[in-house]
Amino acid sequence: MADMVGILALLFLVVPIAELAVLIRVGEWIGVANTIGLLILVSIVGAWLAKREGLSVLRRIQRQLELGQMPGTELVDGFLVLLAGVLLITPGFLSDILGILLLLPPVRKTVRAVLRRRFARRIAYR
Repeated sequence: MADMVGILALLFLVVPIAELAVLIRVGEWIGVANTIGLLILVSIVGAWLAKREGLSVLRRIQRQLELGQMPGTELVDGFLVLLAGVLLITPGFLSDILGILLLLPPVRKTVRAVLRRRFARRIAYR
């Protein structure tokens, strides 16, 4: 439970402050209008990439179901692509970077392995 409070504190306090700091720095460097334009461009391109990756994951899920197999890996990938899409439409460069990384299959594979180990430890612990 204490871990969850720390994570939530990080998400709701530290991340927005870091995002604002980066936005201010980029705004000073390239100008306010260019910063806003860049954020909009990244959101549009990110939404397109998330849609493309999401459709790919959906096809893999359908293929697994047609074979009569449980699409566990594909479901986790679908969640990670959805999370990436949310991060990409959230204003801020740090969230955009994380969102783009989650759209890359090798990064998703690594995150999936970490999540699998974490959940396996929690299940074994209880």
